[in-house]
Amino acid sequence: MSSILITGSNRGLGLEWARQYAMEGWRVFATCRHPAEASALTKLAEQYSTLTIHRLDVTVPEDLRALFWELEEEPIDILLNNAGIYIEKNSAQFGSLCYHDWAMTLEVNTMGAMRVAEYFTENLARSEKRLIIAVSSHMGSIADIESPGDYYYRSSKAALNAAMQGLAAVLKPRGIGVLILHPGGVRTRMGPRGGISPEESVRGMRRIAERFTLEETGRFVKYDGTPMPW
Repeated sequence: MSSILITGSNRGLGLEWARQYAMEGWRVFATCRHPAEASALTKLAEQYSTLTIHRLDVTVPEDLRALFWELEEEPIDILLNNAGIYIEKNSAQFGSLCYHDWAMTLEVNTMGAMRVAEYFTENLARSEKRLIIAVSSHMGSIADIESPGDYYYRSSKAALNAAMQGLAAVLKPRGIGVLILHPGGVRTRMGPRGGISPEESVRGMRRIAERFTLEETGRFVKYDGTPMPW
């Protein structure tokens, strides 16, 4: 049975990733910070016996260690770094930036993804698919910056892209690939109201993942297959 570990599974894109892979019969390790409050994810677990819920805050080493020991013997085909925060939502302006919020955004969006990758590389190495997916954003494209603002989120996603590029180079000799995906403008709590549905976005990203070959490692791609600028 193929398996996937998903961070930030309690809502939005993470929940949709979990739903679609569970429907396909995959073993889904769905993680979130507060499982007791994840009502939609709990209902999904009740519907699909191959989906289990696990506590994980990607900024907390104790959570990572506990999950690592729990899944130590499990091969993981896809490691999906989906967890992320978008604190400022256009409210942080130059001259009144909150550096604590900026640091927290980097801690979750960038360093969190690397922490998870470090802990579960050996699980990936034991699988058939051997793929890390990082959910990034067009806002991580430095070439795409045309207006001020969103300093925390933009810099965290640009840093994520750079980190994943380096990770791709390190892991390629081991047969482990890395994909950096822009989900598009999606109707989630973090996305635009007039965006596409989470279902459409995830279906597109899954198609890219299914066609992935190791020669493509480190690519930054939109959910519809369009290459993204750096």
